[in-house]
Amino acid sequence: MIQYKKVAFYTLGCKLNFSETSTIGRSFQEAGYAKVDYDADPDIFVINTCSVTENADKKCKQLVKRAMKINPNGFVAIIGCFAQLKPESIAAIPGVDIVLGANEKFNIIEHLESLEKNEKTIISNERIKETKDFVPAFSIGDRTRSFLKIQDGCDYFCTFCTIPLARGKSRNASIANTVKQAEEIAQTEIKEVVLTGVNIGDFGQGNDENFYQLVQELDKVKGVDRFRISSIEPNLLSDEIISFTLTKSNRFVPHFHIPLQSGSNKLLKVMRRKYERELFADRIKTIKKYRPDACIGVDVIVGFPGETNEDFMETVDFLKALEVSYLHVFTYSERANTTAIKLGDSVPMHIRKERSKQLHLLSYKKKRAFYEANVGRAETVLFENEDNEGFMYGFTSNYVKIKTAYNAELANTFSKITMSEIDRDGIMKCTFN
Repeated sequence: MIQYKKVAFYTLGCKLNFSETSTIGRSFQEAGYAKVDYDADPDIFVINTCSVTENADKKCKQLVKRAMKINPNGFVAIIGCFAQLKPESIAAIPGVDIVLGANEKFNIIEHLESLEKNEKTIISNERIKETKDFVPAFSIGDRTRSFLKIQDGCDYFCTFCTIPLARGKSRNASIANTVKQAEEIAQTEIKEVVLTGVNIGDFGQGNDENFYQLVQELDKVKGVDRFRISSIEPNLLSDEIISFTLTKSNRFVPHFHIPLQSGSNKLLKVMRRKYERELFADRIKTIKKYRPDACIGVDVIVGFPGETNEDFMETVDFLKALEVSYLHVFTYSERANTTAIKLGDSVPMHIRKERSKQLHLLSYKKKRAFYEANVGRAETVLFENEDNEGFMYGFTSNYVKIKTAYNAELANTFSKITMSEIDRDGIMKCTFN
């Protein structure tokens, strides 16, 4: 084993990737490596890739190029979703030494017997059907919050998505083992845990446990002040989960992120989503019934094949009528090995961009209205520890971003505040109670 070498990490994509990079980073440190910044002339560069959008693929190539400028002799390892989907494509990037698929990424240290640059890129990549183990992970590094991986893979095969091909079948650890991970986080300074995965509402594969039972057990973990649910499918967000988290829980916050993708039932069917817009509207209504102040984020795709102007306007009108707080807007991009790419009836890129612009504007208005509804409300904010030009930021339980003058004593602490006004950047100012 090569010890006392420097290793740097760069993570592309989702919170799940961040949790896994952090866990892999800890394994390097336990093996005697020093973890450094990407620009600090490391001996090894580990790039954890995403393949949800075309830009993530391009970014991977840019990062390899940057690594070779920083240290031309640096050993470059590529892991993650893009590494599973397109290993040969990555191996062709000048400077890449090893490509590790979904099964192999957690054993990366075993692959680093020599850090000499390889004449030919090594690819270690099993068929995704062979990827059956669940490897727990959580992020450490940010004093304030941790991303806890509770589930991996997906069995849904939506027509636009490559994730089942990149991460395999839905799987998870037991509730008992997941709670142990949360208890480990509770021993640190971290105050907030974000539950993450590919399809977290599907928790319970392979046994008779389910996500609702997991939520109930995590709520008992002492030492974690807040649990936040990162993203959950509307058809898996049951009444009992909503009711428990919003009315009985001590630690789960009133914040949900629920993918919609389209407000057109016709397109939802073609996308192979497992719900119709009426169910989605019902989930929003149920959340707001229990907690009118709850924050609700929504994922939506524009420019899906066959999306007519009428379909798009159906989505716009549907979103306008919903009591949601912000949108994550994705411009559809063609992905190899998906069903959607075979549908034909492609929407021209300039129309996709125009529709994206419209929904970004709607998101701005929704977020502004949500913040305005919170002005004058008393809340508790968890401040982060960065000094940003004399200011510091934090989030309320219902995900309103708060800004105040930097005070080191407030870092990673809860403060009782009243939300006072929205500044020109759309961030909430506060007074302390």
